[in-house]
Amino acid sequence: MSFAGLVLAGGAASRLSGVDKPMLEVGGEPLLRKAVRALGGADEVIVVGSERPGFDDVVWTSEHPPRGGPVAALAAGLALVRAEVVVVLAGDLARVEVSTVDKLRAAVCGRDGALLVDAGGYRQWLAGAWRTGRLRAALAEEPRAKSLRAVMSRLDFAEIPDSAGESADVDTPEDYDRFR
Repeated sequence: MSFAGLVLAGGAASRLSGVDKPMLEVGGEPLLRKAVRALGGADEVIVVGSERPGFDDVVWTSEHPPRGGPVAALAAGLALVRAEVVVVLAGDLARVEVSTVDKLRAAVCGRDGALLVDAGGYRQWLAGAWRTGRLRAALAEEPRAKSLRAVMSRLDFAEIPDSAGESADVDTPEDYDRFR
């Protein structure tokens, strides 16, 4: 089944003193490159955030209002998606791989979506695959939502165990030190 990739790569990174988090390097490459590479089989990859050099293989868009948060970013990216399934990833996932995307897509079968859940039971709302139409409908039902959880928790989704730390993101200096 064809799919689109959607990477949310905006945000203020306030816990990291405002650095451009998606461009932090882990394992010799920017976090954003890891997310885009993990979406390598996608028909299209859309990145929501400020345009960065070296990513000519993606479509860029911005949320409205700028820095409007992840729900606004999701809406902006979904507006461009044409595929039946969309894989939504954070631009700061340190261990996301093609295999992560593959297992999320496979788990959508018969459901609205699938997302990663870590060993502690934390749902990573920005590491999931969703039926585009159902995700759009959930967003429309919750137009003023301040959290992705408020939007996505309305859907029928599979929880996929994070077997290799794939849902780990970089939010703090300690996170960055751990993954560098």
